[in-house]
Amino acid sequence: MKKLNVGLVGTGRLGMMYADFLANRVPAANLAAVADLVPERAKSCAEKFDVPRWYVGHQDLNDDKGLDAVIVTATTVNHKEIVIDAARKGKPVFCEKPLSLNLADAREIKSVIREAGVFFQMGHMRRFDKGFAAAKREIEAGAIGSPCVFRGSSRDPYRPSLEYLAPESSGGQILDMAIHDIDIARWYMGEIKSVYAVGGILAYPEIEQVGDTDNVVMVLTFANGRLGEIDISRNGVYGYDIRAEVLGSGGAVQAGYLRDTPITLLTKAGVNHDVVPYFPERFADAYVNQLIDFLENLIHDKTPMITLDDGIAGLQVAVAATDSLHKNRIVQVADY
Repeated sequence: MKKLNVGLVGTGRLGMMYADFLANRVPAANLAAVADLVPERAKSCAEKFDVPRWYVGHQDLNDDKGLDAVIVTATTVNHKEIVIDAARKGKPVFCEKPLSLNLADAREIKSVIREAGVFFQMGHMRRFDKGFAAAKREIEAGAIGSPCVFRGSSRDPYRPSLEYLAPESSGGQILDMAIHDIDIARWYMGEIKSVYAVGGILAYPEIEQVGDTDNVVMVLTFANGRLGEIDISRNGVYGYDIRAEVLGSGGAVQAGYLRDTPITLLTKAGVNHDVVPYFPERFADAYVNQLIDFLENLIHDKTPMITLDDGIAGLQVAVAATDSLHKNRIVQVADY
């Protein structure tokens, strides 16, 4: 099997997951270099996964002539600089969601990518989860008739640090959390025309310090007239709960699950089962499948399922929804 030499930029929590996948579970990958702004993290990652080269910052990694592709798992605020630098140096790029924190940067990335003519693939791992992918196939096969209403729900088991939650770092709760639900909504139902978002600080009073929310509900109207709803929460304290449903004219299809191990214990004390702890456990296979797909597309010159335009379209909806949250009114996505 042909292998590609891959460089990974960003070795934080998600980056370390990716390094593990690339080193151990993606047959076409040879993890040849890693980079991080924190030298200790880059060095530790390289040592743990036997990576021959590590760099401080992305520039030297993008200059590495021995790399066939660059995978970006750095903090979102740094995506623009990293991706543009890689593209201008002729490197094919895979970038984790969201593409950037604002649309101006995202559109600049698109301009540079197109000008450089390099391969680019956007990261949205839920499309590679077997349940979400199976639901898509059922919808396309007409199993539920004509899709009418979409429902998406994402509940994290605990809140991240206040430093992470600050909108200047995360983009705010909608951009950070709902970007996945938005992508699935577009994938299942089509483009989103308008959105109305309401939210608040209902579980963690300290979040007020950074100006974010911990619970948000969004109402969507699609361009084809279909309807949708997305709810996101930082306080799903019982476990990591990710679901999607499409109600059609002839039935419904649901994707997602809460029970991690397929066993239920029934005793006098009650009925119990375990739950999914968090996203590394829930979507590990989806992340791996996504990386396999990226490298196969690159090797065989195939158009990726998730394109740069998908990344921008999802971001556009998230930005519009965030503005709706602040203005407390329906907004038109095309205005952003």
